[in-house]
Amino acid sequence: MNSPTKITVIGLGYLGATHAAAMAEMGFEVLGLDIVPEKTEELARGRSPIYEPGLEDLLRRHVAGLPDSTGRLSFTTSWADLAAFGDVHFICVNTPQRAGEYACDMSYVEAAVESLAPHLDRPALVVGKSTVPVGSAARLTRRLVELAPAGEAAELAWNPEFLREGYAVEDTLRPDRIVAGCPSERAETLLREVYARPIAAGSPFLVTDLPTAELVKSAANAFLSTKISFINAMAEICEAADGDVVMLAEALGHDDRIGKKFLQAGIGFGGGCLPKDIRAFMARAGELGVADAVSFLREIDSINMRRRGAMVELTKETLGGTLLGKRVAVLGAAFKPDSDDVRDSPALNIAGQLHLQGAQVTVFDPKANENARRVFPTLRYAGTAIEAAEHADAVLHLTPWRAFRELDPEAVGEVVAERRILDGRNTLDPELWRKAGWTYRALGRPTA
Repeated sequence: MNSPTKITVIGLGYLGATHAAAMAEMGFEVLGLDIVPEKTEELARGRSPIYEPGLEDLLRRHVAGLPDSTGRLSFTTSWADLAAFGDVHFICVNTPQRAGEYACDMSYVEAAVESLAPHLDRPALVVGKSTVPVGSAARLTRRLVELAPAGEAAELAWNPEFLREGYAVEDTLRPDRIVAGCPSERAETLLREVYARPIAAGSPFLVTDLPTAELVKSAANAFLSTKISFINAMAEICEAADGDVVMLAEALGHDDRIGKKFLQAGIGFGGGCLPKDIRAFMARAGELGVADAVSFLREIDSINMRRRGAMVELTKETLGGTLLGKRVAVLGAAFKPDSDDVRDSPALNIAGQLHLQGAQVTVFDPKANENARRVFPTLRYAGTAIEAAEHADAVLHLTPWRAFRELDPEAVGEVVAERRILDGRNTLDPELWRKAGWTYRALGRPTA
């Protein structure tokens, strides 16, 4: 092995760009590869392809050729250059849901191995970070050894990511755990070297076999999805029984066996991970002959999707039973705050449903307007929350950005046609809005 160890990152999207920048921050020389030249060119200018707090600061600090940078981070589209440069190669490509199925689309991961392996003519460690169905690593290992000139000296390990969008830089530099599926002591030694800094700072380093490492991310997302859908199921019961799901969640959260996290009732989860990961988990369990073990995830998915329709129906009810010709302001397009990611966003899905039922919908999101416009170009988009609310018959709060919680109800009330606010995230202060003359409604909470 060369000394010091050099790192490559394959796939420079949300996961890969963050991982590459963080590895440079940890002191490694890093070469990132993406097959889209425009993406590598943008990164080489120190610009992030996605909005992620702190990421551009790291890029400007380390990208080669930028003023006052360490020069430790550079980019390429050449597989030969990547293989010649690196000792440890991280695969960070996307694994989306396969079109028309629940199963995971492995084509990007497989293409990465097929493209890299023929250039590996010396000992190297390939490390998967993408979320994949259990059993994938064993199959990819066989293909890697078959294609690499180095043969069995080219090893495959699995090191799942646990990043939260909006906190990805922090989660990479100071992870709450590092899981390493290692086929050999050599692989473990290399990964301990890569993660020496967070390990020294107290991050647990858990060594597992390959199947367990693959399962950890899927199991974690299944559990979190279950917790979110559980409280949303309780919201449905609260609506029928005139209870208050926010007070219920607070009471449950004080039980330390349950905890308060992920008990925020509302319009449900979205994004590029939870929905497709639980579906892929179900699909893989079926292939393994143990579908019944995760059959509950089908209902978890159903509850989650049902909340979007419930928000549309609540809006229709609030507006007198019809959406036709009504003006609706939607605050939020990203699936969560501190992100510009609109993949499977409940907020954007609801906005689209309202539009299809005849409402005139205007959307504002602090970071995701342009991404939303590409998905739903027929919606209207505003430059501010106040602009979105002008002449609105109802205002929907659907992504819990801090800026929306800090809105002045009086100021917003000056521009709307009717003071009606529907809180899809249960994070606004009902009393504050009601004192300003607003009708406040939320899923799982009493009307008055």
